[in-house]
Amino acid sequence: MTQTAYRARLLTFRDDPAHAADGAVFEEDGLLLVEDGRVVAAGAYTALAARIAPDAVIKSMRDKLIVPGFIDAHIHYPQTDMIASPAPGLLPWLNTYTFPTERAFADPSHARETASFFLDELLACGTTTALVYCTVHKESADAFFTESEARNLRMVAGKVLMDRNCPEFLRDTAQSGYDDSAELIARWHNRGRQQYVLTPRFAATSTEAQLEACSVLARAHEDVFIQTHVAENTDEIKWVEGLFPGHRSYLDIYDHYGLLRRRAVYGHCIHLDDTDRRRMAETGSVAAHCPTSNLFLGSGLFDFEKAGAANMPVALATDVGGGTSFSMLQTMNEAHKIARLTGHNLSATRMFWLATTGAAKVLDLDDTVGTLAPGSEADFVVLDPQATPLLARRTARAGSLEELLFAFALLGDDRAVFETYAAGERVHQRGARRAAALELAA
Repeated sequence: MTQTAYRARLLTFRDDPAHAADGAVFEEDGLLLVEDGRVVAAGAYTALAARIAPDAVIKSMRDKLIVPGFIDAHIHYPQTDMIASPAPGLLPWLNTYTFPTERAFADPSHARETASFFLDELLACGTTTALVYCTVHKESADAFFTESEARNLRMVAGKVLMDRNCPEFLRDTAQSGYDDSAELIARWHNRGRQQYVLTPRFAATSTEAQLEACSVLARAHEDVFIQTHVAENTDEIKWVEGLFPGHRSYLDIYDHYGLLRRRAVYGHCIHLDDTDRRRMAETGSVAAHCPTSNLFLGSGLFDFEKAGAANMPVALATDVGGGTSFSMLQTMNEAHKIARLTGHNLSATRMFWLATTGAAKVLDLDDTVGTLAPGSEADFVVLDPQATPLLARRTARAGSLEELLFAFALLGDDRAVFETYAAGERVHQRGARRAAALELAA
């Protein structure tokens, strides 16, 4: 297959920049070589120029910055149409907007159209991998995977499990949830670039029987992911404590059912104590930090200092539609502010790590995505420092990598994403969606 050579600024990581001074690898004049959907080499142009094939397609974009594709560790595709819905808190928001919106996903055509828009929106923001909640309907997961497979994306998704404390039209049973999940695992897990995640929505909407059934599936499929919510909101915590008496903490409920392990991802993790954080670290379970959602719903402030002290694995997430943006750059913006409010300075370099290589490592995906290492799948984003007049003015004055990345994180959004690539193919070009829509309208 023809080689493609991208000459641009390059950013990738060899380690967490919070712990390693040389964790970030930046090339002012870099070269990325891609063949057959994978990275062949990445590094300084002068060191790699001789490896450019005679028939290579050469793309010179020396004013742009190439980074690994962003990874969103927690997002709900059915909530696309209810993003920015007003409510006084998490539980009223679920009952007023979330559950009624999710009812429509029993219709496969509606699910597929929404999944298509959702994936295009992610790609427009530079997100090439996400851990995605579908609805309770098996059809919603089939629709999502069908659209993801058509774009050849590395996506992780799963049908939600809910057998109590939700409207009847969204309720499954412990047995039907087990059967549907087992069927979806057989059909989609590791099919091409698709992977499955067992998805009990949160403890309040699953009975003990359903959590046990989920545990059985998790033991039978050790490489599937697990995702749910924990310790997001104080009202939620009180509710869950009443439903599951006798447990040390909200997190301990999931631990009791064997749901803490590598590839288990817990949304929010705001109101954990030190014992919970240590247990997350011991089991390799991941905290998905959702800053725009936590601020929007007033849920609380995630504590990076305490998470770091416990060595708790952390990744960044948008949590759309509680979250207010699909953009991981905007997510970084709010993550930095939350960290400052809790007495921690979260650098832009580390935020880029948390949204790329760092996320891939804690999710056991670093041999495939989140990096520009040779052999990895060629998922990457081309960022434009001149995307807006203000961003161009600020980046022109950037005196270091940290200042450049900080400008992207604090001033950037989907406009800063020039192009997005998945498995070496361009899957988004800035302005193309709008141009296509205008042409269709005409």
